[in-house]
Amino acid sequence: MLAKRIIPCLDVRNGRVVKGTNFLNVNDVDDPVHLAKIYSDSGADELVFYDITASFEGRSLFTDILRRTASQIFIPLTVGGGINTVDDFDRVLKCGADKVSVNSGAIRNPSLIHEAAKKYGDQCVVLSMDVKRVDGKFRVFSKGAREETPLEAVSWAKFGEANGAGEIVLNSIDTDGVKKGFDLEMLDAVCNAVRIPVIASGGAGCVQDFIDLFKSVNADAGLGASVFHFGEIAIPDLKQALRAAGIPVRV
Repeated sequence: MLAKRIIPCLDVRNGRVVKGTNFLNVNDVDDPVHLAKIYSDSGADELVFYDITASFEGRSLFTDILRRTASQIFIPLTVGGGINTVDDFDRVLKCGADKVSVNSGAIRNPSLIHEAAKKYGDQCVVLSMDVKRVDGKFRVFSKGAREETPLEAVSWAKFGEANGAGEIVLNSIDTDGVKKGFDLEMLDAVCNAVRIPVIASGGAGCVQDFIDLFKSVNADAGLGASVFHFGEIAIPDLKQALRAAGIPVRV
């Protein structure tokens, strides 16, 4: 079995890491460059950096803070926010990203997934999905979870895989910031539908939530934000607990 990955997430707005609940009530946390170095040094397997208002504000991702963040870490970096064209992929990769996450841009232009994968390789293209239950269905949202789309999550995940996405980040709007566990039902539905790696996002509140995640569904990684930002979970302690539970991790 491949080692499970632990991935802190930096949601960045106006050059600062922020965090909210259910994508609302967003509060300031810290400087992304400072946090990124801490996570890189403490054993995180990868790091995700989202410019969370770029798509909603209709602008390109801020690259100055991204360059400074990338310069401080020695682990893979996935970057998203305002990715609408293949040129956006190129710009972000040149700033130090290893992988590029596309969400709203792919919803507007689904061919972007294939175009980017053809130019940069499947391993570079990450399909990020913000998903919420609507009338009993897993509905995909865009523009930082602000706008509902007609897309259903499992079908969209399959489309992404078929068109060259090498990985999926599945963000549960229902559990985001609630700290009562990952959305195992939603994750199970998507993980069973695709063969590419799925990163679980939204709901981590304690070490047991990560153990339950990897014991219950075939997720390849667990992503967390506030539990890491505020010191509620230390990554070395989390990895020791996962290993003690029989879950393979890199230490």
